[in-house]
Amino acid sequence: MHQPQFIPRNTVSKRQLRTFIAMISLALGTAILTGGCASQPPEPESMRDPQADFRAYKTFGWDESMSAEASDKPLSLLDSNIRAAITAELKRKGYEEAAAGATPDLLVMYETASAETIKSNPFRVGIGVGSWGGSGGGGVSAGSPSVKNVKEGTLVVHVLDPARKAEVWQGRVTRELGKGNVEPAVVQGAVADVFRDFPARSAQP
Repeated sequence: MHQPQFIPRNTVSKRQLRTFIAMISLALGTAILTGGCASQPPEPESMRDPQADFRAYKTFGWDESMSAEASDKPLSLLDSNIRAAITAELKRKGYEEAAAGATPDLLVMYETASAETIKSNPFRVGIGVGSWGGSGGGGVSAGSPSVKNVKEGTLVVHVLDPARKAEVWQGRVTRELGKGNVEPAVVQGAVADVFRDFPARSAQP
């Protein structure tokens, strides 16, 4: 393995030193900017029915087709975490969960999906010290992109008006999932992003 050669400072001119520092700063700055852009998760998406009057909605409940009684299957831990997070977000927006047996103003349902995708790291920087211009110095090199397989999860939330039998709002978010189980904090963050643009209830006079 080639070992870096450290050149005594008195063999490098001030001009060469300034040029080398500038090269390092430029390469690192480009890597940070490019890497920062690549690491940003996709923005959540939402759609709203322009005819829906959210000022008239006060309560929410779950679509019956999603209930454990309807499917004869207990809710999974992930489903429980998603429901808890959605409930918390809707309450934070000013809505109340409908009492048992009451007809809610809004019905909530959601879908989840996961898929394998390829993620690219578009820029790699290498900085070395060795021969440079025949008089000693260093060099900066950019590597080719690297790719890796990652798992992404998508959450889609549907909010329905049961009186109109129409969907009045839909939100979607996609996030990269780590290995193993999805932590509650990840679920809470994803749900908070989904409901970012959900209309908050205005105080009634």
